[in-house]
Amino acid sequence: MDPIVQIFELIRLSDQVFFAFATLAVLGAAGTALSKNLVYSAFSLLGSLFGVAALFAWLSADYLSITQVIVYVGGILVLFLFAVMLTNKITEVRGSNPGVGERPAALISLSLFGLLAYVAVKTPWKTLPEQTYRETTASIGDALLSTYLLPFEILSVVILAALVGAVIMARKEMKA
Repeated sequence: MDPIVQIFELIRLSDQVFFAFATLAVLGAAGTALSKNLVYSAFSLLGSLFGVAALFAWLSADYLSITQVIVYVGGILVLFLFAVMLTNKITEVRGSNPGVGERPAALISLSLFGLLAYVAVKTPWKTLPEQTYRETTASIGDALLSTYLLPFEILSVVILAALVGAVIMARKEMKA
């Protein structure tokens, strides 16, 4: 029997899914950092953010997972993609900073990866009993609307004031 198949038979399905999501997040981050094309970099960032959201969901942090998708994927990344797609001649732009220090950075990254892999293998990890999934959004929502209602409302007013200030500043610039 193939040794790789034997290794995968020893690893639980839940661990395999976790490592798949972790690999998606890491490869997306690497694609974002190493891509010379802004569009490819943005789509790699999309894969990385979805990988992180999937990791949050897999670890029973449903609130963080949904927040990750709504705020980062739904807001910031879409805004970035529109900015890239609507900018004329974006593919002709050349970076002003050359790739200085790529070899030392690669050497340091590989050394750090080796150190972390060594620590992960040599650490005597405790095995906890299997836990069932519990929703966290209901308890967070109850806390926001009971215990933390006043700070939540104050934060809402501060954000609203910041938005109004941004609109006023943008209108002044348009008139000038």
